[in-house]
Amino acid sequence: MQSKHLISPVFFVIALFILGACSGGSNRSGTSGGGEIPLGTYDFSATDEAMQLFIDQSDIFDGISYTLVDRIAGTVHQGAFGDHDLDIVVMLASTSKVPSVSLLMALNDDESLNYDVEASIDNYLPWEGVYGDRTTVQLVSNTSGIPGLGSLADYGPHQCQWSLDIILEACAEILYTVELPGSIAPGTLFDYGGTQWQLAGAVAEQVTNSTWNQLFSQYIAGPCDLEVFTYGNPWTNLPSFDGSPDSLIGKQNPQVEGGAISNMQDYAKILLMHLQDGSCGDQQILSAKSVEFMRINRAGDLGVDYAMGWWITPGDDDTSTIYYDPGAFGAISWLDIERGIGGYVAIDDYTRRDPAAVYAFVLSQVIPLQQEAVDKARAEVE
Repeated sequence: MQSKHLISPVFFVIALFILGACSGGSNRSGTSGGGEIPLGTYDFSATDEAMQLFIDQSDIFDGISYTLVDRIAGTVHQGAFGDHDLDIVVMLASTSKVPSVSLLMALNDDESLNYDVEASIDNYLPWEGVYGDRTTVQLVSNTSGIPGLGSLADYGPHQCQWSLDIILEACAEILYTVELPGSIAPGTLFDYGGTQWQLAGAVAEQVTNSTWNQLFSQYIAGPCDLEVFTYGNPWTNLPSFDGSPDSLIGKQNPQVEGGAISNMQDYAKILLMHLQDGSCGDQQILSAKSVEFMRINRAGDLGVDYAMGWWITPGDDDTSTIYYDPGAFGAISWLDIERGIGGYVAIDDYTRRDPAAVYAFVLSQVIPLQQEAVDKARAEVE
């Protein structure tokens, strides 16, 4: 089986200018610097070959696609293999998390709003609730003390967060006022996903008097010129999604942590926003401070390397720290801040039979191959 619709399959010559100056900045670290930054000729053919081999050897996945980005050059490579093409739109599952936190940080940066992600959420919700002392930071770092998805069997009325028959605001009142069994003090346990993320979305809606999707369109999708990225709630009927954005269900009660869809081009722009200090082109979407704030390890003291939407693979003398956001279907995005590069892999098998195989492949093969190609190209022009 041959790969199809590859662009820039071997050569991508880059010699761009960064305007402005930054004291102490390093070109290799992805921070802004003055003058011309020759990045060399990238050859990602080895990565393409690995992608093709992954599909050829898989009994589960019929297709895989990916995009690679560079802080200075933008999108430097795309590839589609098996039954994928470069325009494929997939459900992201938890690879929605980083875009969701990005929206929350954009609201935090908006000085016209009375909103602080480090303030307790009882400042923003109109109901008398049981989780008012939690902060948005705790909600989206999975350290709020609200039971996560591992306690799904005990969710009871909190199951409304996957319902197609309720709006997010109405469900949020239930989530906020009905205490889940096993709830504990914030900051004492890392417990992934669930109610806490939907509450974070509800806070955003209350602060702005807008729906989650309206906010994402206003603060992220519009300024970044995204084509299809939006949120729904397809979990009760996954087969309803046929790859067309119009087939996404549940938009009135969007799943904040796992309901988004995207094409490769949209996700590349989101990654570039994070690599380019929060900007999309000439639009400043997030402050550089907020981009860095999202990458702070919030659960290290609890035995987990997790930030806000980002999992963290700590680096050593030989390997950069990698920030990544994997989803239950196999999609995964990542950033290598030291090199100023990142990428995203799309999967459209929604059986969830072996997403871990994709994560392992990306973390152990794709990212190292990308790093090797970048390092080699840059070394040639140093």
